[in-house]
Amino acid sequence: MKNPDIPITDDHIHIDPVNGRGIEAAKDFMRAGGTHLFLVTKPSWSYGIEPDEGEDYRRAFDATIAMAGRIREIGLCAYPVLGIHPAEITRLAGRVGAERAPAIMMEGLDLAARYVADGKAVALKSGRPHYPVDGEVMEASNIVLSHALRLSASLGCALQIHAESGPCTDVVAMADAAGMPVFKVVKHFATPDTPLTPSIIAKDEAIPALAASGRLFTMESDYMDENSRPGAVIGPKSVPRFTRRLLSEGAITEEDAFRIHAVAPSRIYGVEIE
Repeated sequence: MKNPDIPITDDHIHIDPVNGRGIEAAKDFMRAGGTHLFLVTKPSWSYGIEPDEGEDYRRAFDATIAMAGRIREIGLCAYPVLGIHPAEITRLAGRVGAERAPAIMMEGLDLAARYVADGKAVALKSGRPHYPVDGEVMEASNIVLSHALRLSASLGCALQIHAESGPCTDVVAMADAAGMPVFKVVKHFATPDTPLTPSIIAKDEAIPALAASGRLFTMESDYMDENSRPGAVIGPKSVPRFTRRLLSEGAITEEDAFRIHAVAPSRIYGVEIE
């Protein structure tokens, strides 16, 4: 099928020039029909960083912004999303202690927020562990997440969250307490039952029904770009290919596709996707 005359947006992708294919992965996305992507900071350890303070995340943020610049040079629109991966708390607690770990993460989020305020990034990333942790770690993670929500609310930007599988309904109250519009809280790797804005992996067969409902949502690959795990989570061609497949089968309409790939990210992130 010919590429539809609409934008195709990957809402959560990583491009890593050191540990992965780098710009070649972005070219794959473009050749498959992709036009816009939200480039998300990888965890600090991907950059060889062992943070002792928030400022130590600067190298990861600068690398993400530089990569976005290289991606734009090949003709794609790239929007940096900066933040702290929630799994950082486990690694940090083992190295600097459970009390200091969340403080470092919040300092890192403060730094990321300054990049957003300066117009160098469009959104923040935070969350809580997607794997089992004890109550103390989860409480500390929710403190970090609440801080991220307050920062996003003050900036008027979106927040992508990486969290456990499921709806994460309690985050609605956390967002309300922070003064953060719930629709600007994006649940990465979401299930359709979340009250947050779902970003759905581009192989989920629930997408046609969700699109038919008129729900505001986005699509993502969560491509990790790691040579040690080629194609994980799914490859960089996945969002455009899956969109074209759904269109060719009549499972979604071009109006649905435009709402997913242009209307939703434009409203959520405050960018202009045409």
